[in-house]
Amino acid sequence: MVTFNCLVRIAQLPSAIQLPGRTIQVMAEWWSIEVLHSEFSEFSAFQWQQAHDSELIEAALTNGALDGTWHAGTWGVAFEVCFTTEADWLAFRDLPVVRAALDAVPDPVNGLLIYRGRGGTSAAGQPRRPRPVPSASAVALPEPADQMYLDLTSAAPEHVDAGALALG
Repeated sequence: MVTFNCLVRIAQLPSAIQLPGRTIQVMAEWWSIEVLHSEFSEFSAFQWQQAHDSELIEAALTNGALDGTWHAGTWGVAFEVCFTTEADWLAFRDLPVVRAALDAVPDPVNGLLIYRGRGGTSAAGQPRRPRPVPSASAVALPEPADQMYLDLTSAAPEHVDAGALALG
């Protein structure tokens, strides 16, 4: 995992902008680029990362990124990068080196995901709303019935009189 920080840039950011009667919080935006392995290509997402990680990191740092991280998993790789504003992200995204890297992913149709926020298992920006309980699972299932078995330990069936079977 590769991580970079631009601490000088973070220190220069005001934590809040004071206007008459208002306080505006400055909040950075995380963006994720996920590249998935392809079953139809001769190279994997790991090889794509090795080929393009230096250019993407350099482009992010020189265009105002505050933080960034690479993650690798069995599914592929993710590049998470933090910019001060959405305009900074869009400027980074429109760079020719970034476009060329995104055009070179192993599966450009199904193997490239770009979205706001941190990748994969990160928490949502808003809490989840409670969902209604599905009606099919609201009814309890019946208990399993006792299994029938044949008792072979007695000499006579239950419905036949034992005296009628006596030999005489």
